[in-house]
Amino acid sequence: MYQSVRFIRIAVLVLLLAPLAAFAAKAKSYQVTGKVSELTDTTIVVDKGDEKWEIARDASTKVTGELKVGAKVTLQYRMTAGTVEVKADQANDKKAK
Repeated sequence: MYQSVRFIRIAVLVLLLAPLAAFAAKAKSYQVTGKVSELTDTTIVVDKGDEKWEIARDASTKVTGELKVGAKVTLQYRMTAGTVEVKADQANDKKAK
């Protein structure tokens, strides 16, 4: 009997904490607002003042309204590393010699 109560407590704890772990793993969200200057199946380019913001998109990108060149939009995006190259520390390299 004690093991079944313990199992239920652990199961409830896992169910309560699982959504928190998923939320914590997401990268910070950013946004940019401006007019669409270019549009393809894989990118949206937004003019914001003197800057052009090129944001990638795919089939999972949720679009509300009619997305077209000239439309004013607010894009929500996250930054994700594609590759990481670790460089040797020059100070440590000189000490090793």
